[in-house]
Amino acid sequence: MSEIKLLFRAALATVVLGGSAFAGELTANATLKADQPGAPISRYIYGQFSEHLGAGIYDGVWVGTNSKIPNVRGIRTDVVTALKDIHVPVIRWPGGCFADEYRWRDGVGPRDKRPSRKNNWWGGSPETNAFGTHEFMDFAEQVGADPYVSINMGSSDPTEMREWIEYMVSPGDDTLAQERRANGRDKPFNVPFIGIGNESWGCGGEMMPEYYANEYRRFSAFFHKNDDNKAARVASGANAFDVNWTDVVTKNAGRFMDAISLHYYTIPTGEWSKKGAATGFDKAAWGKTFAQTLRMEDLLQKHIAVMDKNDPTKRIGLYVDEWGTWYDVEPGTNPGHLYQMNTLRDGVVAAANFNIFQRHTDRVKMTNIAQTINVLQAMILTRGDQIVLTPTYYAYKMYAPFQDSTAIPLDVTAPEIDVGGSKIPAFNASAAKGKDGKTYIAVANMSPDDSVKLSVAMGALKAKAVSGQVLTAEKMDAVNAFGAKPAVAPAPFKGAKLSGDKLTLDIPSKSVVVVAVD
Repeated sequence: MSEIKLLFRAALATVVLGGSAFAGELTANATLKADQPGAPISRYIYGQFSEHLGAGIYDGVWVGTNSKIPNVRGIRTDVVTALKDIHVPVIRWPGGCFADEYRWRDGVGPRDKRPSRKNNWWGGSPETNAFGTHEFMDFAEQVGADPYVSINMGSSDPTEMREWIEYMVSPGDDTLAQERRANGRDKPFNVPFIGIGNESWGCGGEMMPEYYANEYRRFSAFFHKNDDNKAARVASGANAFDVNWTDVVTKNAGRFMDAISLHYYTIPTGEWSKKGAATGFDKAAWGKTFAQTLRMEDLLQKHIAVMDKNDPTKRIGLYVDEWGTWYDVEPGTNPGHLYQMNTLRDGVVAAANFNIFQRHTDRVKMTNIAQTINVLQAMILTRGDQIVLTPTYYAYKMYAPFQDSTAIPLDVTAPEIDVGGSKIPAFNASAAKGKDGKTYIAVANMSPDDSVKLSVAMGALKAKAVSGQVLTAEKMDAVNAFGAKPAVAPAPFKGAKLSGDKLTLDIPSKSVVVVAVD
C-alpha cells in the first residue's frame, strides 16, 4: 500500500473515531424502551447548594432591605426570578464546612443585634449573620424551593440541634415557638430535609466512620422525628470513593437515617494543588475534565452496591449533595471565595451528570450542585446590580421537564474518542416520560470536534412530532459576560427528524440537546 493511501486512511480514522485533527461525524444507534418504564426521577435531582462562602450569600442572595438593587425583604429579585424559572426544587444551607461552626442563634432576632463572626473556612471574611434562619426560609419560599438545613454536629451538641429544629417547626406554645413568632414568623417553617453533620470525615470533625456512626446515633436519639418534625434525616456521607465510610455508617446506623450523602468534585487534573483554569483551556484539559466527571457513574455504582447490601429494600436515599466542577480561582480574587468562570464546558458537564443520575434514581433521590451563585459551578454570577446566567444555568433549564418524570431505558453505546490523550465516550444520553405526557431524550455530546448522528428506534412509542433545544457555541470555553448578549444559551434545535419508528438526531459537537417527542 502506498504511503499516500496510508496517510489518507489515518486521517479518515481520525474523523470517524473523533480525534481532534479536524471535525468529523460520529454515528450511533439507540433503542428506546418506552414499554419498560423505570424508576421515578425525583425533582430533587436538580437541587442547589448555597453556603456562606465568598459572595454566595452576601451580594449573591442578600443585599439588604436598604439596597438600591431591587429586592424583597433584602433578597435579590433578579436572582429569585432566575431560580424560579429553572424550577429549583430544594436548596441546601448554610454549608458545607461553614455549617459545623454555625450557631443558629447568631442568625435570629434583630439584625442589628446579631454578632459578627470570622468565617474561618472561607477566606477569614466577616460573617455578619444578617442572613440567618428567617432570611433563608424567606429565600427558599420566594424561589418555591424546599429547605435542606445542615445542622452543626462537629462543634455542637444534640441539644443545640433539637432547639433549632423546635424553633423552626414547633406549632405549639413552647418558648422556642414563641421566640420564632416574636421574630416575625407565626406559622412553623416547612423543613423537609435536615443533614446531621457535613463531611464529618474532614472539615466536619475529622472523624473515623465508626466514631461518626456512634455520634450520628446519639444525635438521632434527640432528633424527635414526629408529626411536628417529619424531616428526612440525612447522614454525612463519604468523600468520593471512600466506600468503607458508606459501608460502616449504613451498617451501624442505617436504621436511624433516611438518606446518606456523597460528595464528588470534578477536578480536571485530579490534583487539589493545581486544578486547572476555568477558561483558556486546551483540548487536553477538556478531555481530562470529562474523564474525571464521568467517574460519577462508577462512583455511584460502588456506593449503591454497598447500600444494597446493608439496605436491600432501598429505604435509604443516596444524596449527592455536593458535586460540580472545581477549578483554580479567577486571578485576582480571594482564594477562599472559590470564584470561577463558567463556560460551555460546564454546561455539558452538568448535562453529562444529569444523564448519569437519571440512570440511578432507584437509589439517588437528591443531588445539589456546588454552588448556586458566585461559587464554583454557579448558576448565576452577580456584579453589583447585574447578573449573568451561566451555561450551567441553561443546562438546568433545558432539563427541567425531567423533574418528577419516569425514566425510560435508552440502550445506546457511544463510540469512544480520544481527546488530548483522554479516552471518553463521545456522548451520553437519558430518556424519560414527562409529567406532561411527552417523551424527552437528552444528549450531552462531549466531543469538542465531532458531531453525532444518533438514530433512535422508538419501539412501542408512536411519535408524531418532535421539537427541542440545543446549547452550544463556537468556542469550547465560551462564557456569558456581564452586559452582553449570552454567548451560550438554548436555541431551537433543527436537527431532529422523525421517519416511521425512527428518530434521527444530528447533534453538533460540544453541545447539549434535549428533545420532546409527542
